[in-house]
Amino acid sequence: MAGRQDGNRQQRTPGGAGPAWAEELLEHLRPAGRDIRRVVAWLSGAVHGSAALQDTAGNLVAGTPLPLETNLVADIATGRIASAAWESQDRHLRLVRVEHPLHAWVLAVSRDAPFDRRASDVVTHTAQVLGLLLTARESTAAGHRLRRATSDLRLAILQLLMVEDIVSARRVAAGLWPGLLDADTACVYVVESDPAARDRIADECLDSTREDALVVRCPAMDGHVIVVTPRDAAGAALRSLVGRHPGTYLGGSVRQSLARTATAYGQAVSALAVAHFRPDKKAVYAERTHPERLMDPEALRGWSARVLRPLDTLPHHTRAELLATTRLGLEFTAVNTAKVLGVSRNTVRARMERVESLLGTDFTDLRVRAAVHLALNTHLGLPETPFARATGDAGPRLAHLLSGPVRTWAGNLLGRLDEDARNPRRTLRTWIAAGGNAERAAQALGVHAQTVREHVRSAEPVLERQLLAAGADLYEVVLAHLAVGDLDLPLLHRGD
Repeated sequence: MAGRQDGNRQQRTPGGAGPAWAEELLEHLRPAGRDIRRVVAWLSGAVHGSAALQDTAGNLVAGTPLPLETNLVADIATGRIASAAWESQDRHLRLVRVEHPLHAWVLAVSRDAPFDRRASDVVTHTAQVLGLLLTARESTAAGHRLRRATSDLRLAILQLLMVEDIVSARRVAAGLWPGLLDADTACVYVVESDPAARDRIADECLDSTREDALVVRCPAMDGHVIVVTPRDAAGAALRSLVGRHPGTYLGGSVRQSLARTATAYGQAVSALAVAHFRPDKKAVYAERTHPERLMDPEALRGWSARVLRPLDTLPHHTRAELLATTRLGLEFTAVNTAKVLGVSRNTVRARMERVESLLGTDFTDLRVRAAVHLALNTHLGLPETPFARATGDAGPRLAHLLSGPVRTWAGNLLGRLDEDARNPRRTLRTWIAAGGNAERAAQALGVHAQTVREHVRSAEPVLERQLLAAGADLYEVVLAHLAVGDLDLPLLHRGD
């Protein structure tokens, strides 16, 4: 029998046939041809039979299912034997172990004719190629899992910074990026690109900053990459990156303490909006005059502490969680806040509703939102101990904080709108009183809602502030209206 098979091999294997099939097989190792199913299909055609690749559990990985003896497959898979052959009058079967460092597969080939030398060589070499491809696939999958885990870890660190849990953020970062968050201050940048290009841009951000920054794919905006860096050199690297890529924009914050990462993020987003109108596609948050800087610092701290005092009875962790969520919730939508913090939007709304209840306020009122936003941002600079005041001293009130220099600043700011004959100042005042709802403002003014939106939008470049997107810019304009008396002061539980 063996002699006849040898004779058949000599008759059926013409000179040069070996190199031909070997070249075809090697083509499957090229990057464009690395497909296990295609290799098994090629093997079936090369030996004029059927081929199947299965794992130790008997699951078919590629090819055509073949009836195999379970114990024999198990012996090959466990390494007790490397290969096996079985023959009958009308069927010839070869089983070969496919080597892999961690797993085991069995390659089975069935054909009508006996296996000659060529067919045997094809099966043996194909098993080797499959082993290489399976190992490469596992390595690629492991690489993807590692990159995904690293990306998730970066997001977790950012979320900890957003809720002011600096100690935990440093502890998590220390394992993979020692020294990254050792500094007390940092800048936040937001790089915007086409969503389809974001992964490539994020990788370039990592390369250009030499992993000396926290690079995070924004969970809320598909085209945004957030970069938190304590080093000035990273900012220059990001500006260079944006210059190399058309359709890419960069917004940056001023340097802030790590506890004010959420504030810095808001500044970067605000600067990003300006970058869209800059020829160089880059902008840094402008350090313009902010109303809180014109207020008596001691009075502002006392008022803020009194406004937020109802939260002092809560456990420290709960209080910090509510304050951080509310600060972000006042800057962004509930959906985006939830994505940034890694919680559900219902959780965000529930936390903010709890703060509303404790403070005795209504966040649908833009005046209330502006006042609480002022208190929350001031709270970042307050000591952990409750603010002390003399017995019977009611402390400063919001009206006192908005007087003097703040009233002068507010008059100059809103006065920029007076030259417009359309009277956008009245429209803006009515729109704020309506909680930022264009339809209700339009009803009060007797105009179309689109007219209201156009007036508000036209006021943005004049005031140099974003108004249609809730955030610090809008709240400064609301405070200006309160300071000049164009709007009544809001009713707060303790601070009005």
